[in-house]
Amino acid sequence: MKPTDLRGILQYIPRFREKTFIISVDGAIVTDENFANILLDVAVLRSLNIRVVLAHGAAAQVKALAEEQHVKASDLDGSGITDAETLKLALTAANRLTHEILEGLSANDLRAAYVNAIVAHPLGILNGIDHLFTGKVERVDVDLLQTLLAQGIVPVIPPLGFDGDGKTYRLNSDSVAVAVADALKATKLIYITTAEGLFYQGQLIRQMLVADLSATVAKSDFPAELASKARHAVAACTAGVQRVHIINGRVDEGLLAEVFSNEGIGTLIYANEYQQIRPAKKKDIRSIQVLTKSSVQSSELLKRTRNMIEKQLQDYYIFEIDKNPVACVALHVYPEQKVGELACLYVNTSHENQGIGKKLIQYVEKRSREMGLNELITLSTQAFNYFQSKAGFIEGTPDALPPVRREKYDASGRNSKVLIKKLSETPASSPLPLTV
Repeated sequence: MKPTDLRGILQYIPRFREKTFIISVDGAIVTDENFANILLDVAVLRSLNIRVVLAHGAAAQVKALAEEQHVKASDLDGSGITDAETLKLALTAANRLTHEILEGLSANDLRAAYVNAIVAHPLGILNGIDHLFTGKVERVDVDLLQTLLAQGIVPVIPPLGFDGDGKTYRLNSDSVAVAVADALKATKLIYITTAEGLFYQGQLIRQMLVADLSATVAKSDFPAELASKARHAVAACTAGVQRVHIINGRVDEGLLAEVFSNEGIGTLIYANEYQQIRPAKKKDIRSIQVLTKSSVQSSELLKRTRNMIEKQLQDYYIFEIDKNPVACVALHVYPEQKVGELACLYVNTSHENQGIGKKLIQYVEKRSREMGLNELITLSTQAFNYFQSKAGFIEGTPDALPPVRREKYDASGRNSKVLIKKLSETPASSPLPLTV
């Protein structure tokens, strides 16, 4: 099922209805052929009663205008020095882009308005250098924006600010988006850029806690455009925005795929623990069956009916991301033998290679120790190498199984390998917290 299908979207509607999303689009994306599809995605968000504020940059257009007019722009993205000539270029570029965005929103039957909601003051003299017409956000006119949003109007905010004397200052669009998200207490801030997301050591960062990103920013050389996104993502989360997304605006339906799916398409920076392990509930039974369906079909996991899971529901645990189940595991206990069985371990393919399986194993080990169990067993037909190399299990024989489990083993005919792990008093490394 595509993440943009209606059934995939429905589960998110109660969570996002009447919430505010700040969408910040780089200038290079506004003029990209896929921008029309992004505006269609915005129309979908609005149809679901999600409030949207659209901010935009203009760096690509400032650069193009400078080349066209054979002048040298002093700064492209509003974070360096803005001289008078560059300010003129920025005004021309920003106004053109704002008009194009308003046209596009109108074409999708959305009401929108260009607003001078950003009160700014000069960035000033930093390290002895006068930044001239580069500004800094002083205040966001929240009342104006809230009035427009309440009427179903999409505010469009350019990378410009005005002071009390009517002077105009060039602003960095990333910082504008953070200020607006903070002022409106937005649920999400979404940066739409030309990159797939944030990369670290050659790997795309799929999701990262803001504290970890802050440490990474301090020691990593992100490209200039991504360094700005990374710094401002940290600033947004620190200010109270729970989720910051960085996605590629050239991916068709990318905005919806990022918002309405577990895995998304880009980078998610989150301000709190959006991952957790919790006891399974009755409503999770279908999710467990859906998660494990492919492994059951390949005979990797034993088939479990709804009735079977429901009878032992207290044994099951769910690993969820942003309240969506992406993995599961079970701990069946044989109290007379003081043995626990790790069973039904599965991680959604979209979340493989992220350490989730190991965290679930660690959690089961911890629970087993808390229950006073001496031994943990698991049965496997295909993943036995993983349990031995990654989790410290050793191969045993069926004779090591508790009598009740041995009967089921013989009856199944699966001839699974029996893997055993003795539980010492030393606790396993701390897994994610259990929340009820």
